[in-house]
Amino acid sequence: AMAAAPRWRERLFALYFLSHIPITALIDLQPLLPAGIAPRALTDLLQQYATSFRDPMMLQPPEWFKAFIYCEAFLQLPFFPVAAYAFLKGGCRWIRTPAIIYSTHVATTLFAILAHILFHDFSKSEHAGPQSLRERLVLLSIYLPYLLIPLLLLFTMLCNPHYKHVEKRKRK
Repeated sequence: AMAAAPRWRERLFALYFLSHIPITALIDLQPLLPAGIAPRALTDLLQQYATSFRDPMMLQPPEWFKAFIYCEAFLQLPFFPVAAYAFLKGGCRWIRTPAIIYSTHVATTLFAILAHILFHDFSKSEHAGPQSLRERLVLLSIYLPYLLIPLLLLFTMLCNPHYKHVEKRKRK
């Protein structure tokens, strides 16, 4: 018998990709837009988030961080509805390779972001950044799911027998 797809994990991945669509479109891409383009309510929301969680990267992204936002806009965002569909439907083996590429890419960007949060000296940044270890860990906790869920996705695609087993096509 074929191994079943891990249903609870597929539901988690579907929720992750679905929820990522509005977050990316409405909040994450704001730093790429010219000032005054985004609706006031959305810029206020971003400002409130950045102040509460001391995340200056979202208000004044360093160039490397901006590069990751471009990746999010042009590589990740188009993938979100595709992945959401595959995991809602369940058992779609064709999502394996794209999911491996996505999760590896995102995990790599997150390692850079988390290192920046933990070790960067924010004392000279124009917008308030984390100072104490506690503030760094609070900000880290906001970004952490975007590392952990892709790692779980990668592990599932590589190790779960349902996704690992790819039908061999018969040679004519």
